[in-house]
Amino acid sequence: MAGRVESVGKNVKRFQPTDEVLGDVFKSGLGAFAEYVCATENAFVLKPASTSFEEAAAVPVAALTALQGIRDKGQVQAGQRVLINGASGDVGTFAVQIAKSFGAEVTGVCSTRNVEMVRSIGADHVVDYTKEDFTQKEVRYDIFLDTVGTRSLSDCRRVLTENGIYVGIGGPKTSLRLLGRMVAMLATSMFGSRKMVSMLASQTKEDLVVLSDLLESGEMIPVIDRTYPLDETPEALRYLGEGHVRGKLVISI
Repeated sequence: MAGRVESVGKNVKRFQPTDEVLGDVFKSGLGAFAEYVCATENAFVLKPASTSFEEAAAVPVAALTALQGIRDKGQVQAGQRVLINGASGDVGTFAVQIAKSFGAEVTGVCSTRNVEMVRSIGADHVVDYTKEDFTQKEVRYDIFLDTVGTRSLSDCRRVLTENGIYVGIGGPKTSLRLLGRMVAMLATSMFGSRKMVSMLASQTKEDLVVLSDLLESGEMIPVIDRTYPLDETPEALRYLGEGHVRGKLVISI
């Protein structure tokens, strides 16, 4: 969420009323579909003045996931090749830009309607999965960030370099199938130098600061598909459920 501070507790040192902030209220009980939220000060960082509230609200949790997936799990280095499957989605649009900020060569995978958008946010190469199979191409990648999990693990492993890392975020919709995929990833990593890992983002103040800095520098610009007023939140969730959102949806108060 993002907003303007209305009041602070007596022990709060980092913020004062009127400060503009962005943050993740996950550890404070969830819930940002509201005019007011209450959370600990570590849930927030200052919002860059040049960033709108709508843009700032789109950052957590998707950009946290992209940052930690690319930087921490993928251990990205400048000059490496990074493949992002689902590059037009919430995590994917941030991942393209974050990987570029680390100096990587980025390939995004998306559908035809999103090719130009993914290219516009910095992808060096874009693969239209409706026209070509990225797992059958000759190029190999140092990091494969998979936000959709629609391809077999053997297909995913095939596109990695000898020491490449597959980072799985998306996957099967049922808990049992997802657990099975995670176990298979663990087993696959036990043999050979290629690694396959899964992840969930964790909220940290330090990483929110990193993301705020990327916003301020212009290296990361949130892609917002649609903005809805608060009373149309159910419609926003229906559209989200269709599975075709480009970037993020935002509820504007």
